[in-house]
Amino acid sequence: MKSVQITKNNILVDNKPVRLISGAMHYFRVHPELWRDRLEKARAMGLNTIETYLSWNLHEPVKGQFDFSGFLDIEKYIEQVAEMGMMMILRPGPFICAEWEFGGFPGWLSTVPGIKLRCSNKPYMQQVEDFYNELLPRLKRFQWTQGGPVIAIQIENEYGSYGQDKTYLNFIKELYEKHGFDIPYFTSDGPENGMLQGGTLPGVWKTANFGSRPKEAFEKLREYEDGQMMCMEFWNGWFDHWGTEHHTRDAEDAAASLDEMLAMGAHVNFYMFHGGTNFGFMNGANCHDGVYCPTINSYDYDSPLSEAGDPTPKYEAFKKIISKHFPECYEICAPPASKKQAYGKVTLNKAATLFDTLDHIGSAHKAETPEYMENFGQNYGFILYSKKIVGPVPSAKLTIQNPRDRAVILVNKKEYAVVYRNDDTFTVDIDIPAEGIKLDILVENMGRVNFGDNLYDSQKGITEGVRINGQFQFGWDIHTLPMDDLAAVNYTDDIPADGPAFYQGEFNVEEACDTFLEVPCGTKGICWINGFNLGRYWEIGPQKTLYIPAPLLKRGRNEIVVFEIHAMKQAYVELLDKPDLG
Repeated sequence: MKSVQITKNNILVDNKPVRLISGAMHYFRVHPELWRDRLEKARAMGLNTIETYLSWNLHEPVKGQFDFSGFLDIEKYIEQVAEMGMMMILRPGPFICAEWEFGGFPGWLSTVPGIKLRCSNKPYMQQVEDFYNELLPRLKRFQWTQGGPVIAIQIENEYGSYGQDKTYLNFIKELYEKHGFDIPYFTSDGPENGMLQGGTLPGVWKTANFGSRPKEAFEKLREYEDGQMMCMEFWNGWFDHWGTEHHTRDAEDAAASLDEMLAMGAHVNFYMFHGGTNFGFMNGANCHDGVYCPTINSYDYDSPLSEAGDPTPKYEAFKKIISKHFPECYEICAPPASKKQAYGKVTLNKAATLFDTLDHIGSAHKAETPEYMENFGQNYGFILYSKKIVGPVPSAKLTIQNPRDRAVILVNKKEYAVVYRNDDTFTVDIDIPAEGIKLDILVENMGRVNFGDNLYDSQKGITEGVRINGQFQFGWDIHTLPMDDLAAVNYTDDIPADGPAFYQGEFNVEEACDTFLEVPCGTKGICWINGFNLGRYWEIGPQKTLYIPAPLLKRGRNEIVVFEIHAMKQAYVELLDKPDLG
């Protein structure tokens, strides 16, 4: 009979002791046609287990509408792990953090009446149960005890960093039990008293998350866990925010921490083994002491495999350490790095202004106040607030109260000012002539907070109104712009000199290879390749290129679309054979 047990002396899989050498690779951050390549490289580095979060906001983008296809085909992903002869660890959340939009929560969750997140709040628990009732039956058959590769499943995620509601944690545990999960449950928390006290449950395997000083971390964990010591997140790299430096960690330093852990007999999960990409609008954000820090689209993480899936110096350093403790690991060779191609300069020779295409890509609404996007059923993208302001009002003060997150103010369709939520003031000086002005405010959702005590900072748009000289302005035309379907954009040969616009160009491909897109003359915007949203670019960096996996290209004609929020200095992009992450 197949079984998994966590004992004081061993992890027993079918009554045989096993050391877990695991790596995190999130299926939703990697193109499905590349899963197998990355899994083969994981096995070749010496891993016997793959760990992944599950992303609620992708699987249920609209309440009651579920998607488990393409990038989201978790069942196919688990099957490929099994075909590799590897085990698997699942972390279904419902909160995952992961530098992912809203920590994995769907944007619509914040609109549920009376909801309080990550606690035993009945409206919240009902939404979790509804999702799990759809998700867990799909996963049950993959348990090790039923012939699948999944040996353990997590309860919540780093909950001790947020709260201590044991009723809530038990609720998640009981949902697993209700759906017939009989593999070990576990929690993972920072190795500190408060975190381990708040985030754990009696009788549930407790693991720790850290990047260094394993002896110290495991000594603290041992105060709470009698069974096996495991670092569920070995932070061997780090992520980047817009406007910061690119983070790296010395490979030998990280390898030394790994060597120390394995010498202690501990189990380890590399976070990340392969980071992948926050495609589209799915990057998260942090917010500490009132400073909002959105995460870039690359989730390279300075991990053993690069964003494009190539082995890095860490890969070789980690493989050397793993083979030192498990010599048989060196017998497997990794697949070669992917082929890269610099397709060169692509001229964007057609364009359409945002104002000319509003009715083709968005929905129009009227409201007395400039309400946030979630009130209109919108989760991601942009929202445009428009109003005729009567004059004359000389030397006026225009105030946008609490923009979430970045607002471009346009007067008579020309850019006038930019207000960012981190600015010292949200007020700009403006002269309103006798004939009045057309005021447009384009607000970008740059990612919801994914960690900490600011999860309720989830409503996007203008959240508290617009004032002129202290007077609130009422009666707005609003366009929701989720940017999820650009097929109806009507491009012309006229290239605009000002204001937000879409730019289109084409290039031909003989062989589809990985490539990296740069917008050298852009300020800030979004890029699509053949209709697929690659994500954001922003001149402040550190990220300067967007990764295009080869499967997104096709032989022959390929289309690039750029939405530039500000005017492009020159309308072209470059396709390079190397990334630039700063």
